[in-house]
Amino acid sequence: MPFSIALSGLNAASKDLEVTGNNIANSSTNGFKSSRTEFADVFAVSTGGVSSTAIGSGVRLANVAQEFGQGNIDFTSSNLDLAINGEGFFVLSDGGSQVYSRAGAYNIDRNGYVVNSTGQRLQVFDPIGNSSDTFNTGSLNDLQVSQTEGAPRATSSIGLNMNLDSSDPAIPSGVTPLDPTDATTYNFSTSFSVFDSQGVEHSATTYFQKQANNQWDARLYLNGTDPGDVVQVGGSDTFSFEFDNNGQLISNSGTPALNGTEVIFDAKNPGTGAADLNMTMDLADLVQFGGDYTVNSLSQDGFAKGKLSGLSISDEGVISARFTNGQSNALGKVALASFPNPTELRQVGDTNWAETFSSGQPLVGEPGSGSLGAIQSGALESSNVDIAAELIKLITAQRNFQANSQVISTADTITQTIINIR
Repeated sequence: MPFSIALSGLNAASKDLEVTGNNIANSSTNGFKSSRTEFADVFAVSTGGVSSTAIGSGVRLANVAQEFGQGNIDFTSSNLDLAINGEGFFVLSDGGSQVYSRAGAYNIDRNGYVVNSTGQRLQVFDPIGNSSDTFNTGSLNDLQVSQTEGAPRATSSIGLNMNLDSSDPAIPSGVTPLDPTDATTYNFSTSFSVFDSQGVEHSATTYFQKQANNQWDARLYLNGTDPGDVVQVGGSDTFSFEFDNNGQLISNSGTPALNGTEVIFDAKNPGTGAADLNMTMDLADLVQFGGDYTVNSLSQDGFAKGKLSGLSISDEGVISARFTNGQSNALGKVALASFPNPTELRQVGDTNWAETFSSGQPLVGEPGSGSLGAIQSGALESSNVDIAAELIKLITAQRNFQANSQVISTADTITQTIINIR
């Protein structure tokens, strides 16, 4: 009997050494979670129960429990390295089946999919329409980064923020025709770029003529061409406006009348084969004060085509593609999963876990929602193995093994003594 009891102790100590060794071996594995051995004593129970003098029959390995404590977050130089600060697992597609991981080292494969080192694809929520803040959380899809160029956008809105010098003299009577080559036919001018529907950049210039105190005319030239051939407003190539005694723009004044503080330009083809330009110029920030003519800001909402320049990932897990034209498009939002009982997840290798009946079904949601953690881009979660604690476990397991070996040695000595009785 002592032999079998001691043998079970040897087996238990050996399993303890294996688990500890596995923890130490994976101390540098990103996203690895350490395990611990849980043992239970063994009793040979008869139908009558255990008597007060019954002796145990040894020990057995009851469970190898996983410890899902947070590992340290180490920063890296790749923004596709992701770490979860808090609870949750990345959802990965492994040939159609789902696995779950805390390891976040991802890259882009030749087809543009974001994958880990084994080719498993990161799962995200797709954006709804062109929105960057609304996502379809009802379904998961592979994250794919398109290598195509970003589409251009035609200019539709122009904003002017400037001061027209009230002390500047009016254009003399009889010099009404505007000649861009003759500075005496206008008071001020400002140039900016606009874009057509094909992303072709055009030079736009607005010329201002002071007709009388507080009264101004303006014309918009495109590519140096007379506005009558390029754009019109209200059937005229000139728009007029005026200011009050405090230098503030008066709405719905001039000929043709302003639409509030905006000038609506009729559609005209820019001559590149693109769609007609339709632009609204906002004059709300136009003022007339004494002092120099100043241009504080010019804005327009068009842009040329752009090439993919990189990816950015927010704390909420929104992955956006950045383009060389300064624009960005949301590609998806990282999906995270939690489980009612994560310690019962089944380890499947490559720092992945699979769902089991005991773990419960995954609860998939957005980072930062409920109990799910936040996403840290450009970082990786290291193993949560405590090397110092594991080394102490090694010593303990070794002592246990030696002690059980001594039990066998002692039992053998007793047996030999009995055999040697004459």
